[in-house]
Order: sequence, then C-alpha cells, then structure tokens
Amino acid sequence: MHRFVIRAALAAVAALALGGAALAAGSPDKGKAAFIKHGCFQCHGTVGQGSVVTSLGKVLYDTELPLEAFIAFVRGTNRAMPPYSDKILSDADLTDIHAYLTSLPKPADYKTIPLLNQP
Repeated sequence: MHRFVIRAALAAVAALALGGAALAAGSPDKGKAAFIKHGCFQCHGTVGQGSVVTSLGKVLYDTELPLEAFIAFVRGTNRAMPPYSDKILSDADLTDIHAYLTSLPKPADYKTIPLLNQP
C-alpha cells in the first residue's frame, strides 16, 4: 500500500510538471492575436512598448515576470489596470500572450541610432 501511495504521488507530480511545461510553452502567434483581440494593445501598444498616457509608460516587451506571476497580476492587478478573469482571458490565452511578449525583440540601444547621436 505504501509503495502505491508513493507511486501515485510521483505520477501526480509528473502530471503537474508536464502540464505546467505545456502551459509555459505558449504560442507567440496566438498570443499576439489575443493581445490585439482583448484590447491589451490599447494601453500597452501593439508591441508592448507602453504609453505614458495610458499605462504610465509600462513597457511589456521586456517582461521578466515568470508566467505564474504574469497570470496572477492580470487576474488581480491591484487597480493598476482592470483585472481580467479567466472568463475573459483563459490561462492558455495568458500563456500565449506571455509567450508573445517574451518573443518580441528588444529595441536598439539609442546609442546605435545615428540621428539620436548627432551633436
């Protein structure tokens, strides 16, 4: 009986780990579509660049939030933005949006833009 309980527990942990890994992968293409569909771009810009007016300049393209923290923030944003329940954005949608945001290239350093470095 003891071995059965241990095996069942290990199987449950493995299933959770595999499910979490599948969830963490996400699809940047689906994420971009969800980002646009659900209006995220209206405050955060189409490539997560943020806006001083609508998101106090909050840049999302370089998010370092782990997926779980990203989902938790979107669910209960502490009034920084409207919270999105799982009825509006599923965990799968948010996983895809996170994948989209983390897939975006970082902008060039301003020092590499000649026009911005003229005396």
